[in-house]
Amino acid sequence: MLKLRPFKNCDAEIITSWIKDEYSFRQWSADRYKKFPPRAKDMIKLYQTTDNNDSFFGFTAYDEKGVCGHFTVRFTDEEKKIARLGFIIVDDNRRGTGLGKALVTLGIRYCLEFLKAEKITLGVFENNAAAYGCYLSAGFKEVTLPETEYYHIGGEKWKCIEMEYVK
Repeated sequence: MLKLRPFKNCDAEIITSWIKDEYSFRQWSADRYKKFPPRAKDMIKLYQTTDNNDSFFGFTAYDEKGVCGHFTVRFTDEEKKIARLGFIIVDDNRRGTGLGKALVTLGIRYCLEFLKAEKITLGVFENNAAAYGCYLSAGFKEVTLPETEYYHIGGEKWKCIEMEYVK
């Protein structure tokens, strides 16, 4: 059974070990980290600088086999009604088993039931079909923003698809 707990600094070493190549690293982190490969201390530092006013939360998922997933939640509005999921990742040895959907579903439940969010958003690159399918299966819908967000990564222009879950 999959469970969540707050992210601990000691989790960073495990989580960053799941990222084996720069392409998937950028799909996961966009431009939030300066260089590949990610290091545990980089993750810890990023989370410490992002954590402010109870608006940013890191979570680690685990089951009987150990640590197996991670995501963050942050509020994007002052009223704290819109939560945004980010840095969603599962153990690379366990992908394709439904673990991602279970992780995202737990994130949704946490945002709705504990944080009392009314809407949950996330962004996914169009070149990340597996993640996109996972989010659709968890109940997210693609939405159109007034302006499409693009990232310049590795000499390419990556389109970010905005998705939301409304209770």
